[in-house]
Amino acid sequence: MNTTNDLTKHAPRSPRAQLGGYSILARCLDKGRASLAGKAGDYHFDCPLDHVLFSFKGVTGDQIRKLLTEGKSDQEIVSWLNANGTPKTTEEVTEWSAAFESHSPYADPEKKEWFSGECKSLGLNPEKTTLSEMLEADDQQSFAAHAVH
Repeated sequence: MNTTNDLTKHAPRSPRAQLGGYSILARCLDKGRASLAGKAGDYHFDCPLDHVLFSFKGVTGDQIRKLLTEGKSDQEIVSWLNANGTPKTTEEVTEWSAAFESHSPYADPEKKEWFSGECKSLGLNPEKTTLSEMLEADDQQSFAAHAVH
């Protein structure tokens, strides 16, 4: 998929949608492409969420932005990511993605209050909700509201 997303009309891919085994990557690329096109809406590329992936792989948002500017496809970016930054085995990527997908900021004293508020506004139980689930619910709520108007 090498299309520019208009995130003013629909949400990016789920943080759980994997590319090359990496969670967050598909969402990150959607946000980056939309940002370059001036159609990111309320979404932000190179945000703290994206930095979780960038930190794991030892790459930067600027490096990914350059690839997006060059029009690289999802698969070309996966290949680049596998060849650059901190080397990771397939098993390490799988374990990292599983840990990301099960992560809940509720367990972090610095993020607990924020996460609880976000979850409650979405009708979710913060004690039983992962970050990925919260982001998906927020995406659904945001675009359901747009569909009504």
